[in-house]
Amino acid sequence: MRLDAHQHFWCYTPAEFDWLEGPLTPLRRDFLPADLAPLLTASGIDGTIAVQARQTLQETRWLLSLAKSHSFIRGVVGWVPLADPQIGPMLDALTEENRLRGVRQVAQGQPPGFFDDPAFNAGIREVTARGLTYDLLIFAHQLEEATRLVGRHPQQAFVLDHIAKPVVQSVPPAAWRAQLQELARRENVCCKFSGVVTEVPGGEWTAALLRPYWEETLAAFGPHRLMFGSDWPVCLAASGYVRWHAFVTDCTTTLAPAERASVLGGTAAAFYRL
Repeated sequence: MRLDAHQHFWCYTPAEFDWLEGPLTPLRRDFLPADLAPLLTASGIDGTIAVQARQTLQETRWLLSLAKSHSFIRGVVGWVPLADPQIGPMLDALTEENRLRGVRQVAQGQPPGFFDDPAFNAGIREVTARGLTYDLLIFAHQLEEATRLVGRHPQQAFVLDHIAKPVVQSVPPAAWRAQLQELARRENVCCKFSGVVTEVPGGEWTAALLRPYWEETLAAFGPHRLMFGSDWPVCLAASGYVRWHAFVTDCTTTLAPAERASVLGGTAAAFYRL
């Protein structure tokens, strides 16, 4: 089974999507399952994980309703207020339909200490108790703090989104490489090779530019803890869906068949318990 482990849907409103600026300005419109379905067919992808784009429970419930109506949406990573004292009952209500596979908060840009907050960590324990995953959305400079969080919760399944968003230019930064390797030593964390093209200044990328980032990520996590993600429609600011999928697929051609199958779907299927 081939899977896209990371894509979004949204109904655009200026107030809720004020982050769609600069290179992302062309994305100020709706992106719905009917827009994605033909791209999946063209790339031979069987299903996706829909990931939150807004930090509201309303959106999480909407994504769950889309998953119920569209069979290719195999699971949802939604937003929940993890530091809320009532997070346990909230998660119980959301997991009744068994389509919520994980949760995520937008930690990128948060001040230092965000992951160290006691209330946030109490929320992570509630996530762990329900067998849900947690997506780490961070910038590269937050890798050290994220590593502490992962080590604090060894029974929690984590996945690093977008290889921690290093600035992709020239050779991979030494600090990012070292901190990525340190995070990867924790076996309860996987990584999504996604969201890379939009970290290229100017959005102009080549296979030669991106392949060293692929090689570093593969070396750190190995194929059985690495998964393909499109970050559609955000990726459209720098790459078409089919082009990005073709690039990652080409990167896997040097792997053994079972390893290649893991990156292109098996890791995501196991991680999200599909």
